[in-house]
Amino acid sequence: MPATSAPASLKDWFDPPRYRSIADNLRALEPAFDHRGFLDLTLASLETRSLMERLSQTAVAAQAALPGPYLRQLAVLRALAPTLDHGFVAIFLSDFVARFGLEHRTASLETLRYFTRFGSAEFAIRAFIEQDPPATLATLLQWAREGDEHERRLASEGCRPRLPWGRRLGALVRDPAPLLPILETLRDDPSLYVRKSVANNLNDIAKDHPDWMLDRLASWDLASPRTAWIARRAARTLLKRGHPRALRLFGLGAAPRLARAALRAAPARLYLGGTLELQATLHSSSKRPQRLLVDYIVHYVRYGGRTSPKVFRWTEITLAAREHTQLTHQQIVRDFTTRRHHPGLHRVELQINGRILARTRFTLLP
Repeated sequence: MPATSAPASLKDWFDPPRYRSIADNLRALEPAFDHRGFLDLTLASLETRSLMERLSQTAVAAQAALPGPYLRQLAVLRALAPTLDHGFVAIFLSDFVARFGLEHRTASLETLRYFTRFGSAEFAIRAFIEQDPPATLATLLQWAREGDEHERRLASEGCRPRLPWGRRLGALVRDPAPLLPILETLRDDPSLYVRKSVANNLNDIAKDHPDWMLDRLASWDLASPRTAWIARRAARTLLKRGHPRALRLFGLGAAPRLARAALRAAPARLYLGGTLELQATLHSSSKRPQRLLVDYIVHYVRYGGRTSPKVFRWTEITLAAREHTQLTHQQIVRDFTTRRHHPGLHRVELQINGRILARTRFTLLP
């Protein structure tokens, strides 16, 4: 997907100037295109629509404004795709296919294969997986074996059981076995773009079937750097949770041998937007080097006073025999769309190789 800078609000990727540009390009490609009707459907009540609602409304408006049956409309949109200069905006093309093309599977799937190089078709392909899982997964496997990196990435990303912002594929959440041929095909892919997707697919599976996922990783040749990279990223959630088998698979299962493990947070009191510094002090009591996976857990205060833990990766180190070391990490405490902060006492824990070894706290002021 082409890289673009984000506006102040992501939904403004679909703004009036962009809609007018799309409408002008469609009119140039299809003289019978209803330019006014398209703009009426996209611009009316625009401010009330979220990002994904704007994306969907663009597909609906294109279908209403283009003349002729689906296949004629599809040909115009195929010609439009190279003119779009924003990877996320181009996803509306694939949304059009998912909404209006289920009865034309062959043409629609081939078009998604084409569209995915302009804006990923990972959301749209899921409608076809739900309609006919074996046939669609067979098509994805073919793309995994033969396609370019965009098509290979779609083969993995499109069938992720728990794709963010996408509809959940309940049958694959319950039983991920049908995904195995695709994941096996891509497990040593030369493209980092594809490898990230394979790892994310496996990480999705690990949330419901950790042992199934670890069985797959244990059967792979982790001497291959590309396969090892996928495996380590695929196991990231399990490693953060301190899953014993995942830790052992990567040589991190041994209990740390430390004479001292301390954690300090400064300042002890800060306001939202302030910078929290964590300092960990580790003193080895071992006569041999140790591999240590160091994480920290913040127990965020939620509305009503409850707390919810979130694990953050700190670092991975090899601590020499009898070595003393000090680690520092800074984090700005600010709100995100996915996390809102509330004032109160926040506990912080130091987790090493899946074990809690030290604790501290800080207070977020109102």
